[in-house]
Amino acid sequence: MNKSNENHIVPYKLYLYILAGLIALTLISVGITYIELARLTVFTALLLASVKSILVLVFFMHLKFDNKLIQILVTAVFVLIALVLFVTFLDYNYR
Repeated sequence: MNKSNENHIVPYKLYLYILAGLIALTLISVGITYIELARLTVFTALLLASVKSILVLVFFMHLKFDNKLIQILVTAVFVLIALVLFVTFLDYNYR
């Protein structure tokens, strides 16, 4: 039987922990805007947004329980986005 067809039971407590983590990360990302970090402000905001999106993908969208091909493709998309952002920041810094 395929792993993706099997039932998986996730306790509600885990969802509450993830929700609390997402709320904490949101508060941190709001609070970080009041701190002057110069060029690191955008990087920090994007890093926090990436962590939050990974948490949502893995737990709320059940990527943790999908087959390996989908997990690899989602990881490849994140790597591609990170590469594009890196090149964009290089262009921005050297103008």
